[in-house]
Amino acid sequence: MPATSPPATTASGRTVRHGAVLAVTCLALATVVAAMASLNVALPDLARETRATQTQLSWIIDAYSLVFASLLLPAGAIGDRFGRRRSLLAGLAVFGAGSLLAMLTTSPEALIALRALLGVGAALVMPATLATITTTFPRAERARAVSVWAAVAGASAVVGLLTSGLVLEIGSWRMVFLLNVVLALAALALTLVFVPESAEPGAASGDAVGAVLAVAGLGVLVYSVIEAPVRGWGSPLTLGGLLAGMLVLVGFARWELTRRQPMLDPRLFTNRRFAAGSLSIALQFFAFFGFIFVIMQYLQLVRRDSALAAAVGVLPMAAAMVPASRLSPRLTARLGVRRPWVAGLFVVAAGMAVLSQLDDSTPYGLLAGGLILLGTGMGLAMTPATTEITDALPAGLQNVGSAMNDLSRELGGALGIAVLGSILSAAYRSHLHLVGVPAPAVEAARSSLAAATAIGGPVAEHARTAFAAGLHEALLGASGVAALAAVAVAVLLRPSGTGQERAGGAAEDTEHAEPELTVITGGATR
Repeated sequence: MPATSPPATTASGRTVRHGAVLAVTCLALATVVAAMASLNVALPDLARETRATQTQLSWIIDAYSLVFASLLLPAGAIGDRFGRRRSLLAGLAVFGAGSLLAMLTTSPEALIALRALLGVGAALVMPATLATITTTFPRAERARAVSVWAAVAGASAVVGLLTSGLVLEIGSWRMVFLLNVVLALAALALTLVFVPESAEPGAASGDAVGAVLAVAGLGVLVYSVIEAPVRGWGSPLTLGGLLAGMLVLVGFARWELTRRQPMLDPRLFTNRRFAAGSLSIALQFFAFFGFIFVIMQYLQLVRRDSALAAAVGVLPMAAAMVPASRLSPRLTARLGVRRPWVAGLFVVAAGMAVLSQLDDSTPYGLLAGGLILLGTGMGLAMTPATTEITDALPAGLQNVGSAMNDLSRELGGALGIAVLGSILSAAYRSHLHLVGVPAPAVEAARSSLAAATAIGGPVAEHARTAFAAGLHEALLGASGVAALAAVAVAVLLRPSGTGQERAGGAAEDTEHAEPELTVITGGATR
């Protein structure tokens, strides 16, 4: 944890302990980020008990990410206007209550609905954590505090996997939701004690139309992607849904351009630093969360590891990610923001390419090597991307800025789970050829690998081979996405002909940042 300044005092006379604020906000952050990945460890157990199909498993994971991403912008605006501490408390309460209800359900449909409710709570929590840090810490300490936040955001997914693996050794998938309840209660209590209130009463009021358009567009888009392996990528429903989702999102952008105080002004993306950070975060986590969804099923159902062994097996990724994220600010200070950032994205692409070679006989050394590359690349690229997004905005828009950072992360994750899960599911079905097997068994095996392994015998062996083929195609796609992100960031942050690159971004961006932001915020004085 970075060294912090002596305790400060708020306008109300309350003492602010920066170290405690950072610790508590990171606990709240870890609680909601871990929930994106922690249930992945329990998917085989959950599929066996609830008889969920592969498509339903995708929805159980992605309902959380989709609602989380869709509501981040309006939730960020709510935190700006009514207080980030209040947003934290409300979000943690909803998250904990939803997790408690999820422990009591028995059907995939109910789980999907409750995971969506958890996403509502998470959307209130996540932007408030980063905005609290950026508005509480002095500017001189902010980059290092953000590096801790970024490390927690990245590593929490893996820590969530490990913790879930541990609790699954003594109980069922319901224990994962019990863990959510405990963490939410602890974060809520500590927030009441240590976190100061911060708000911008003059911030933009609610934008109900924009929120509905954003949720509808993203919902239709992700629904179409997840259902594509069942309906067919070329079916009218799939193509129509993809087109409809994109049209609604275009309508959202046009609507926001007409607002004096938009929830998200599309003109923000004319700032190259902001655009590079948002795109990088989205594509990094597209690859990362899609990978987590695929790899935990591979480890347990193809390699036949226990839940705990599978979670421990991915620890090299976290072990590489945390020190790399702490090293990233130093490399940025020495080399400029562009080089370590782009290098990190290319390392992510290399890691995914290595991991795409996994099959049922792959030695662990190859798996660990790919995980180390993936973790190192994520750590190097996350901190500069996050810092560029928040530094591009004035203090009055920090919660919306951090909501945009989180939106990029969660939207990228939701689309990654949907797209890579769909590639995996489609390839699994196309490579699964069962001859001389009763039709009911064939249908069950095609529904999910968990169902095929329950049948056992040659059906299970054929299914494992088919799943490995699907994993290969999905992770090669993830590698391509990470390489695309590296090229895009390199182009967006290319040095100008009149200035040299600085540590925090391109020199020309600094020169013109404030005039751009004056336009972006609708002429509001900041």
